This record gives sequence, structure tokens and C-alpha cells, in this order.
Amino acid sequence: MIADESELKELRASVREFLEAKAPEEAVRKLMESEPHFDPEVWAQAADQLRLPGLAIPEEYGGDGFGLVELGVVLEEMGRALFCAPFFATVLLAAQALLASGDKDACARHLPDIAAGRTTATLAVAEDDGSWDPALITVRAVPDGDGGWRLTGRKCFVIDGTTADLVLVVARTVAGPSLFAVDRSAAGLSAEPLDTLDATRAMARLAFDATPATLVGTDGAGGRVMARVLDVASVGLAAEQAGGARRCLEMSAEYARTRHQFGRPIGSFQAVKHKCADMLVQVELAEAASREAALLAAEGSADFPVASAVAHASCSKAYMVAAMENIQVHGGIGFTWEHPAHLYFRRAKSSQLLFGGPAIYHERLLDRLGI
Repeated sequence: MIADESELKELRASVREFLEAKAPEEAVRKLMESEPHFDPEVWAQAADQLRLPGLAIPEEYGGDGFGLVELGVVLEEMGRALFCAPFFATVLLAAQALLASGDKDACARHLPDIAAGRTTATLAVAEDDGSWDPALITVRAVPDGDGGWRLTGRKCFVIDGTTADLVLVVARTVAGPSLFAVDRSAAGLSAEPLDTLDATRAMARLAFDATPATLVGTDGAGGRVMARVLDVASVGLAAEQAGGARRCLEMSAEYARTRHQFGRPIGSFQAVKHKCADMLVQVELAEAASREAALLAAEGSADFPVASAVAHASCSKAYMVAAMENIQVHGGIGFTWEHPAHLYFRRAKSSQLLFGGPAIYHERLLDRLGI
């Protein structure tokens, strides 16, 4: 099911209005320095009033049955506002991993509460090297003799890892990388918040010490699950990046119109015009790439994996360019802590590195192209 253009505009307007009221810059700065890094009350309102957590979850599991096109609209607005909430980890990573696993029992057990906003979740893949390659995973899973499993090892850069109620972990078994579900209160699980460049996206290091876990899907199928999750999550991240890049352009254009120097707006100077024009080109390209990939996903096109990788590469570059140029256009004030320009730069850089960085996502593009 794909919403029509008028429905998408209405969705965008509703989400933007909600975020402007509930997640202004002051709230973002406050949450950056708090634990948890999100407001549970605002998260509950997003679930109850807008039904955002369940937007892309199938109706059979209590969701609304939409897809990446609608999610893209929401994520563009969240990226624009630097919204601090467990949305990306819960909806784009954990929920998609459950769906990709094909485990109907696990989906029926977890997705209804995720859709209702009662459960937050995350996906733990990367370890100390930051790689999302299932072949490099060292966390081990062994049967416990009672039909369950025990996990031992450490995960790093886990989004919302200190607050997620449900942690989905990719661990290695004899059969290969596999997906496991771990409850927040499970014995042997500890979480340590990480001090990262981007304080608007909370990350953690998780340690597992013979932690009880439940196998999700088929033993050894973690690689296949991860390939699908990365394709979907990369498009979601691209939409978020496009939204942030668009906001950087808006901030620059507004400042260029209102800031006067030598008796005229700085936007009348050719150097500033060129910066804004370059930003516009990058932003338009990013939005086109992310939206096309989302549409191909909704249509079930065989070209979706390639489009996903293209969107990831294009939007990562566009956001970095827009964030850097935004600081330059603002001049001296753009380098201060009080100005929000650095918050967007930090988010742009952390998003660029989230799934491994430029070298990795260009390799992923070549892989999706069959090269």
C-alpha cells in the first residue's frame, strides 16, 4: 500500500507540526545531555497521536501496513529536526530484522508492542571495528541444552543500546551468523553509553556474559537477514540525511537574505550565491535518490538493492556538503556552540559512518551491481 501525494503532504505537515512543538532546538540540546537521550512522554505521544512506530509494520501485527515511501517522509522530517527518539533503531533496524527473518512467531511476539510504542528495540551488529559485515562477527552463541541459547562477547555502536527494551543480536553459531532476541533484563547483559561525536543519536557498548537469548528465524541465516536490513535501513538513513541537508540549505538561505555586510545582504555576493547553489544541487539530488529508492522498495522492484546503495552514497555526500557549507555561510557564528550548525555537521558525519563509512558503502554498491 502506497499513500497518494495528498496523503503524503498531510503526513509531512502533521509530523512537522508535531516536531516543531515537541522537538525544538532547546529540547534537542537538553536531551543531548540527559539519560535517556529521548523524552518517553514525547515518544508515547508520537505513538498514540501519529502512530509513527507502526507506520511500516504489517497490519497483521498491529501496524498500518505502509512502507518506505511513507517512512521516508517521516524520516526526512525527523532528520530536519534532529529528533532524539528511538525511532530509527526500533522501526528501521529491529522491526525490519524481525520481518526479514521470516519468523512469524517472533514477529507476533514483538511487533504489536513495537507498533503501539510500548516496546523500543535495537539491532546489535557492529563490534569494536564498527563493521556491519556479518562475516566479521565474533560474538558467539551456543545452545544451552534447554532449547535456548547463550551469547558471549561484546557489541559496539549500538543505537539506543542503553534504553531498548528488546535487543536483537547478530551472533555466530556453528551454522554461521544468526539473529537472536535478548530481553533488556536478561542476566549477563550490561550496557555502557558511548561518548560519540553526535550526541543527538545515542549509542552504547553492550557486553554479553552467557546471556540467555532466543533464536529468531533460521540458524545461520543472519547474513541474508542483514543484507535485507541494510538495504532498507540505508534508504531510511538516506531520507533522514536528505531532511537534514534540506534544513542546512534553508538555514543558509535565510541567513544569506538577512545578514548584511557592506550595506547589502551577503546573499548578493557571488561567493555566497555559489555556495547556496551548490547546496541546492546536492539536496535535490539526495531527495531524488532517496525517494526513488523508497518507491522501488514499495513496488518490489529487483532494482531496489542498487537504488538503496546509490541513495546511501548520494545522501551521505550531500549531507556532509550541506552541513559544511552551512557553517561557512554563517561565518564566525557558525563555528560557535550556541549555533545549531555544528549539530547538523555532527549528525552528518555520524550518519556517513554509521554503516561503515564511504569505502564500505561504495563496496556495497559494487556488490549490489554484481561487480
